[in-house]
Amino acid sequence: MNEFTIPLVGILVAVVTLVSVIGCAVFLWSQESVPHTLGKTTGHSWDENLEEYNNPLPKWWSWLFYGTIVFSLGYLFWFPGLGNLWTGYSGWTSIGQHADEETRASALLSQYRGQDIRALAANANATDTGRRLFMTYCMQCHGSDAGGKPGGFPNLADRDWLFGGEPEEIRASIADGRRGVMTPNGYLGDDTIRALAHYVMSVNGLPGADAGLAARGRDAYMRPDVACRTCHGEDMRGNKLLGAPNLVNKSAWLYGSSEAEIIKGITFGRNIGDGQSTDNRMPAWGQFLGEDKVNLLAAYVYSLN
Repeated sequence: MNEFTIPLVGILVAVVTLVSVIGCAVFLWSQESVPHTLGKTTGHSWDENLEEYNNPLPKWWSWLFYGTIVFSLGYLFWFPGLGNLWTGYSGWTSIGQHADEETRASALLSQYRGQDIRALAANANATDTGRRLFMTYCMQCHGSDAGGKPGGFPNLADRDWLFGGEPEEIRASIADGRRGVMTPNGYLGDDTIRALAHYVMSVNGLPGADAGLAARGRDAYMRPDVACRTCHGEDMRGNKLLGAPNLVNKSAWLYGSSEAEIIKGITFGRNIGDGQSTDNRMPAWGQFLGEDKVNLLAAYVYSLN
């Protein structure tokens, strides 16, 4: 408060602060001289029978308000609350406080620097620190329990990993970000796309799968011109190098497993940024967080599995 670079701003802060506090005191004192008629109403009423009485303020309330004003003036005397005009009798300042906190945080993080992520994952203190970092930077998308959210935010507490769940792969995902791309396949036509959706539903045992459509979808899946197996593999178990998901998985569906959602994914793709596909991506956090925080986050996520 006492480090304004423009002196006029400091003066303005001091004037507004003092006028506000003193103005409250003057207003309160002025109410003492206003005539009151105990037990009489002002003539105002609401909701038929709710009336406003012309009673004076209770003395305990007035003196309590006066007490807050005295406290405010004492605070402004002791601490730097008046801009550049008064630095406070105590000489206290917030300058350097943030730097001290950063120093303490750096010391806390540096004790784990250079350690193997697997070792950190087995260290209760390290994973607790990683959990706190997760609650600060990651829970907004992945949830406080790391269970993910519908719409493309993966569950980090299971063993299904689009880009791999080894410590260095997790660290790379956090530091460098990820963007898996499902190409749009609307050119295949509605009938083929619906058949493919039912094939995916059938291999997962999802309700509503039509056996006839599923058989047609299997044939289409294997066709070279459709190219599903190029990314997801003939066994449909995905490819972590591409971020292509495992399609033979009954639980790990980033966008939902309904017929409509699967058809949408095949038709419009995912992460294309064309306004129709869902454009979610994992941003790169390495430069923002630094190596120490990234390693602790990777260790925490790895410990969940």
